[in-house]
Amino acid sequence: MTMELDVFVGNTTIMDEEVYQLWLDGYTVNDAVKVRMDGGVLEECEASADVLLSDTMDQYKTFQMCERLLHSPSKLGNQLLFQIPPHRQAMLIERYYTFDDAFVREVLGKKLSKGTKKDLDDIGAKTGVTLKSCRRQFDNFKRVFKVVEELKGPLVENIRLHFLLSDKLARDYAAIVFFANNRFETGKRKLQYLTFQDFAFCAGQLISNWTVGAVDNMVEDMDVDLDKEFLQELKELKVLITDKDLLDQHKSLVCTALRGKTKAFNEMEANFKNLSRGLVNIAAKLTNTKDVRDFFIDLVEKFIEPCRSDRWTAADIRLYLTHYNNSAHILDTFKHQVVWDRYMGVVKSCIFKMYHD
Repeated sequence: MTMELDVFVGNTTIMDEEVYQLWLDGYTVNDAVKVRMDGGVLEECEASADVLLSDTMDQYKTFQMCERLLHSPSKLGNQLLFQIPPHRQAMLIERYYTFDDAFVREVLGKKLSKGTKKDLDDIGAKTGVTLKSCRRQFDNFKRVFKVVEELKGPLVENIRLHFLLSDKLARDYAAIVFFANNRFETGKRKLQYLTFQDFAFCAGQLISNWTVGAVDNMVEDMDVDLDKEFLQELKELKVLITDKDLLDQHKSLVCTALRGKTKAFNEMEANFKNLSRGLVNIAAKLTNTKDVRDFFIDLVEKFIEPCRSDRWTAADIRLYLTHYNNSAHILDTFKHQVVWDRYMGVVKSCIFKMYHD
């Protein structure tokens, strides 16, 4: 009696996305097996616990062997050891470089050094992220920082092309690199209400408008370093608060435009000079490294907190800053409109994002 068998032979590397995520999250093999069992995989596949343990161990070994390739993602597509379809390669890379917002919020703006790495135990305990996952995420930040530091051209594009990441993830990494390079203060108590995505949005605004790359797109460190020439020019804006006639004229124009349009008008009128001094003084001090670091805390203390204490709504903030910005163009003796717009465009966008009413 002859028996016919259909045999299929393939060498595509089998990778379970759920097991990959457990590995990325820092679960041990035994803990990963427990999670899979609790998820009902034994009943679903009609397998024994021993088979599940063996399968999990095999996959963990595969991921560990792939890890060195994931450090330089372009190598994953050029190697012959693992037969991984392109769509699966993209998934492996994207997930490997994905990070926890709670974790990045704790290290944002800090130096990516051994000193910060020593704090990962405490950060892991605070955020609920395993130490192994904390290390992977921190090492990824450091690796991306080191690579793009040597490259010319746009930061987001360099990250996207070198690490084969999605546009959204590349933008998030650009924010991390930018904050680490400029050491912006993000850890103060008054800033704790802000999320990583709030800061990432602001980083995008700063990169697009205040860096050297905003005016010259082929210089080294173009999207990482702030444009020093522009920061020097910001000192010229002080005339808006030191020239009494100009200050009074600016106030008159803004209040005329606002009258009858908001319930907060009286507070806007009463606080105009203090708020204007706050915003202009922030600009004038940005030539100092420490004041650059304190940019976000200054925005909160000098503008957001006073407005919040007077119960301005987000709509009030938008209305006020729009007229505050536009009215400067009508001032007869004010000659620094280009610098003003470059400064206020970013400040307005950041405050709109940071003002949670």
